Amino acid sequence: MTQAKLTAGVTPGRLMPGQYQINFADVAPPLDDHQAQVAADRCYFCHDAPCITACPTGIDIPLFIRQIATGTPDAAALTIFHSNILGGMCARVCPTETLCEGDCVRMEAEGEPVQIGALQRYATDGLMAAEGHPFRRGEPTGRRIAVVGAGPAGLSCAHRLAAKGHEVTIYDPRSKPGGLNEYGIASYKATDGFAQAEVEWLLRIGGITVETGHRLGHDMTLDGLRAQYDAVFLGIGLGGVNALRIEGEDRDNIRDAVDFIAELRQADDLATLPVGRDVVVIGGGMTAVDAAVQAKLLGAENVTIAYRRGQDRMSASQHEQDHATSSGVRIICNAMPVAIHGNGAVAEIEFAYTQDLPDGSLNTGEHFRIKADQVFRAIGQRLNGVPDGLALSGGKIAVSGPGRTSAAGVWAGGDCAAGGEDLTVTAVAQGRDAAEDIHATLMEDAP
Repeated sequence: MTQAKLTAGVTPGRLMPGQYQINFADVAPPLDDHQAQVAADRCYFCHDAPCITACPTGIDIPLFIRQIATGTPDAAALTIFHSNILGGMCARVCPTETLCEGDCVRMEAEGEPVQIGALQRYATDGLMAAEGHPFRRGEPTGRRIAVVGAGPAGLSCAHRLAAKGHEVTIYDPRSKPGGLNEYGIASYKATDGFAQAEVEWLLRIGGITVETGHRLGHDMTLDGLRAQYDAVFLGIGLGGVNALRIEGEDRDNIRDAVDFIAELRQADDLATLPVGRDVVVIGGGMTAVDAAVQAKLLGAENVTIAYRRGQDRMSASQHEQDHATSSGVRIICNAMPVAIHGNGAVAEIEFAYTQDLPDGSLNTGEHFRIKADQVFRAIGQRLNGVPDGLALSGGKIAVSGPGRTSAAGVWAGGDCAAGGEDLTVTAVAQGRDAAEDIHATLMEDAP
């Protein structure tokens, strides 16, 4: 993680000490028992429930909600975990408004869906607080699998493989496992160290060893792992960050939004984090929203998200956009950055108004400037270093079926793999499905 040089105007401690805890409290507090019963009673328990189809992990949503309604929330949690072992985090960070809740039949009847995400959190949090682990390992198979990347895809894959009796070693370059769940989402979405608590709970199944501080292409190679293990799963994410490629991008107080979010997530004292008075975030996705809202919560006076296309093209959901604006963030669309001005440090960003054309290109027009003393780039990430011998598709690792790469014995899933949406829940599904295919392949070859 790198931090740009900070200059006057970008300082820590903009708020009174007690305000940080208030600002970064849980954005969606959990349901109590009564609230969960009321929410569950609204479900129609559809036979051909569209919410199941809308869930990338295929959770039987009507079943788990019925289990809550009948007073068996632990059974509901098991229903969830059988499909999505990271159901607790997904309940917090999934864009449910565009997935399960967006397809809820209640939307047609009342315009208000069943609170599927909140009910999922209610059930999973309850079971995770219990002693032990709800899943047991199968009989040892004698097979060993390397999982590279301790993010949602890698953790999901490792847990499913361990449950089937395989020995799994997870390698990750960071000091903590969790991937984007630990380093890449807004603090107010997963409070009280939930990401690490979820990892520790998942590892209780046994048979999984986590080795941190190891990076593919540095202290280990894909060929070396293939020689040492019976199979390899790559869940390496997208380590590179796209540059703006405009004049003045090397000025002080300009940094990547992902680094800012990671630093905030790992901070012991939020009052030590420097933030500007006039912050501009360039991008239109979830990362841009998370960075912008948290800059505002740290005490920035003016925060602006600038996106080069129309608002309907933003990858951040409408719910996330509404959360940003309700938090005091201004969103400017059809604005493309063309230059960054200042004397050493950034002072202004120059934009060109744009117009979306039918062929997907942009037509640029009049220029304007926005005052800024701190800028965050959030214009997408890319694969950073591709292991030799792996075919690519669209800049990501090409996969077929349940994550099979072009190299024998190597699977991939999550953000590094081509196809699908870059969501936690999608990564979990891909890791799970790859594990099932790895198991079937290894058992086929078993004597």
